[in-house]
Amino acid sequence: GTPAGRTGCGHDRAAPAREDGGVTDLSRLHPSAIAASGQNGSTSAVGVIEDTLARLEAYDAIQPQIWISRYAHDELLEAARGVDARIASGENLPLAGVPFAVKDNIDVKGLETTAACPAFAYAPTDNAPVVAHLLAAGAICIGKTNLDQFATGLVGTRSPYGIPANAYNRAFVSGGSSSGSAVAVAVGLVGFAL
Repeated sequence: GTPAGRTGCGHDRAAPAREDGGVTDLSRLHPSAIAASGQNGSTSAVGVIEDTLARLEAYDAIQPQIWISRYAHDELLEAARGVDARIASGENLPLAGVPFAVKDNIDVKGLETTAACPAFAYAPTDNAPVVAHLLAAGAICIGKTNLDQFATGLVGTRSPYGIPANAYNRAFVSGGSSSGSAVAVAVGLVGFAL
């Protein structure tokens, strides 16, 4: 994995500060490191999701507005147990146990799609193909992230669900239109986001 504070390309960057003054260890959520650990048995998808749930709970006190909807804790743990069972049965999962977020203009079965417009909300009957492929590869969808309404903004400030602030300095905007997804990755809540 890439050490915290490094991009993997040789460029230094500061890791985002946590509210408690610490620094999020971004290397722990690198998708390839998580998947390799899950696949070789040094960790489990359940362990990754338990850690993710603790991170989510802590960060909800800081910026709950990065999410529009999330799966319930028991649903996420059930998904993780399913990934662990697939590994135990011998499946090779390239994204084993990697938590990810989905911008709320992409369909995820079981969570409403709103495009940050409550009047537009609908319950999809299937996952978008990209989500289906990620789940088949062993990744675990945590939930749907905030965005500029209908993905038509540039800075992440046009949403009735709140304005996700910059992960490094909350006095600034996060950027957009994938504002919630950007923050979820930057603060280490998920390994990647759509």
